[in-house]
Amino acid sequence: MILARILALVVGYFFGTFQTGYFYGKAHGIDVREHGSGNSGTTNTLRTLGWKAGAVTFFGDLFKAIIAVLIFYFIYRNTYPQAVKCIELYAGFGAVLGHNFPFFLNFKGGKGIACTSGVILAVCPIAAPICLVLFILAVAITRYVSLGSILVVISFLIQAIVFNHMGLLGVSGNYAVEFDILAACFTAMAIWRHRANIKRLLSGTENKFGQKAK
Repeated sequence: MILARILALVVGYFFGTFQTGYFYGKAHGIDVREHGSGNSGTTNTLRTLGWKAGAVTFFGDLFKAIIAVLIFYFIYRNTYPQAVKCIELYAGFGAVLGHNFPFFLNFKGGKGIACTSGVILAVCPIAAPICLVLFILAVAITRYVSLGSILVVISFLIQAIVFNHMGLLGVSGNYAVEFDILAACFTAMAIWRHRANIKRLLSGTENKFGQKAK
């Protein structure tokens, strides 16, 4: 099981290092990290290169996390049926780490929300509807994408813990606690990566959806 955890983290990391926004921008002669907020995630790519680029980036980052998770589901679903969800989360967290800190770009990537969304869909799909509704409502009402993103990861953590301890995810024993801790890691990582956004939200200077990054 220890080897499975390590392998999932490492393989997930390498999947995550594929920077969709960065490569899309390079194909169009632009390094998106030199514009706007300075990262290669969906929101900055959308603001820099438009809707098509934003959509390609979002789905590219979403699916790389889904693929990483599913690989380990199929490998370990029979070997560790009561712990496979934990292994999936290790793969997903590795993907988020790879996205946020890609080694070949001097560890300068995105903020991991599209990747985390992919992990939610693959590991805990029953949490996805509420996460999506919260994101849409937050952005529609406030026009702050960062606020919507933060609400998504907080909602995921709460739902993951509730569904886990209701027995809906098939995790049992000590693995149930490990699952909760791993879910909390996603939320902590996302909030930490959005720390500058949180400061701007509190000061009223955060960029709104449709507004160019300052």
